[in-house]
Amino acid sequence: MRTHTKPMFLLTAGDLMTATVVVIPQDMSLQGAARRLIEGQCSGAPVVDDEGRCVGVISAGDFVLWAGKEKNPKAQPVNPGCVCASWQIVEADHLSDENLVRHVMTADPVTVIQATPVQKLAQMMLDAHIHRLIVVDRQHRPIGIVSSTDVLAAVARADNALPHIMVENVPADVRI
Repeated sequence: MRTHTKPMFLLTAGDLMTATVVVIPQDMSLQGAARRLIEGQCSGAPVVDDEGRCVGVISAGDFVLWAGKEKNPKAQPVNPGCVCASWQIVEADHLSDENLVRHVMTADPVTVIQATPVQKLAQMMLDAHIHRLIVVDRQHRPIGIVSSTDVLAAVARADNALPHIMVENVPADVRI
């Protein structure tokens, strides 16, 4: 975690964000996305389109919701035909794409710009009941993530500085 020299209420998304962003392509398989999250040691990430624009977010919660959905017992998988030899390829038309990230992600992610103040970040997370905000550039490409842990860390650091601030505001003849 970075140490900040600014007072807590002057911090912005740019100060708090993690700039190393794990991104997930919207047409990636859920298994591939899970692997990428594990490798990145994160529980969620922005989902991007072919131009790198943020189109959603996928998180551990999305995987839980997907896994918990009832499967229709009457539905039978499409039989793409027998694959008898390693040189035969199953045609992609016959395979279901329901296991792609774009079908499970949370669309319309809550995004912010670097200049967004910490109070606004906290309020946005509370209002949307989310744990991360995607920091985007002008082209709506992810450049960072601010998590609830980042905001909480800023509060914890501000608490450590509080006695120092309080002493500065007390007249010299009253200080202990």
